[in-house]
Amino acid sequence: MATHYRLDEQHHLLSTHKTKFQLPKGHFLFTSESVSAGHPDKLCDFISDSILDACLDQDPNSKVACESACKNSLVMVFGEITTNAQVPYETIVREAIKNVGYDNISKGLDYKNASIIVSLDQQSREINQAVVGAKHEDEIGAGDQGLMIGYASDETPELMPLTHHLCNKLIARLQECREKEICPWMRPDAKVQVTVEYKRDGATFFPVRIHNVLISQQHDEKITHSEIQAELHSHVLKHVLPQQYVDEHTQYHLNPSKAFTVGGPYGDAGLTGRKIIVDTYGGWGGHGGGAFSGKDPTKVDRSAAYAARWVAKSLVASKLCKRVMIQVAYGIGISEPLSISVNSYGTHAEGYDDDDLSEIVQESFDLRPGVIIRELQLRRPIYAKTASGGHFGRTEPEFLWEKPRIIDIAAWKANKEQQKQQ
Repeated sequence: MATHYRLDEQHHLLSTHKTKFQLPKGHFLFTSESVSAGHPDKLCDFISDSILDACLDQDPNSKVACESACKNSLVMVFGEITTNAQVPYETIVREAIKNVGYDNISKGLDYKNASIIVSLDQQSREINQAVVGAKHEDEIGAGDQGLMIGYASDETPELMPLTHHLCNKLIARLQECREKEICPWMRPDAKVQVTVEYKRDGATFFPVRIHNVLISQQHDEKITHSEIQAELHSHVLKHVLPQQYVDEHTQYHLNPSKAFTVGGPYGDAGLTGRKIIVDTYGGWGGHGGGAFSGKDPTKVDRSAAYAARWVAKSLVASKLCKRVMIQVAYGIGISEPLSISVNSYGTHAEGYDDDDLSEIVQESFDLRPGVIIRELQLRRPIYAKTASGGHFGRTEPEFLWEKPRIIDIAAWKANKEQQKQQ
């Protein structure tokens, strides 16, 4: 039954409610999150991408759409794979579970005793004909319809949002502390969250301070809550958080649930593709909805999202804008994008607008799937690394979408002037 209040009671309830966030005018808070390789969803991403890499390692033209799911000691792998590779799927799955750190049921899963179910068919002939057919590599069609998003911001050297960049660095440090036994009490599952206070400055904004940090780290039964908090401060936070953004008012919520011994697939079911915001920009920019892991590069959900990040990062690195979102859309079997959109949020360089940036993108980048695959060398077995720590803002040399193309603005201006004279 609904609860009803008189007007005077409603006024009392409103007047006694404490305003939680009192910020200076023009300031706002934004939060991003990330999760470790041992989170059950990320474990599934890693399994799917490990299978993808095993296929590409032997047959770079493999067509892979591999999903995984896990709960307790059961791991399922299912989907469509067409490949000439000879892949021992069950062995790949067990090795992936082991690599993440699940080697004892007390941690949430044991790779030695897990039950593995594999249900994989070949890709539909109709899809294969639409995508590949007898086409030249550059002319292959998109593996499906959809829209993809790329984003970049000048608030960090990696041209990533600070909130999400810090989340990924925290996760990387937590995993390092566990793997190197700096903190031997750590188990594979972990989640982090970072809230940053920003200040608006006209069309743009910049980070002012870290408002709060949350870490939930799975642990064994031997360590106390106070010891966990102390070790997270000394071994993780001090190694990651930039001191210019930390002040006496920064809040820390370290294992706020107190006990976190039950984790991994024993604590929650996992599924491939369920951490798409963690994989990308932490809530900034937007998302087309398509997941990445377990998909070969003919699937534009993955390859075009990588290309859109490449384009966005190139625009910001070329000083054409301070931050930007790129949207690109495709249709199944069609090689040319159905649309390209550029939104610099009003941060474009003086003398340019978003129409100019759109022209620059279309003249500087060929966003047909086959060309993306060739230029970013996406048929290599490089994907298992992407399954944890985010797909963007990374420094690994094989992630070519993180190497911006510095755009020749003078050449674009000369070409535009020539077109006017014709």
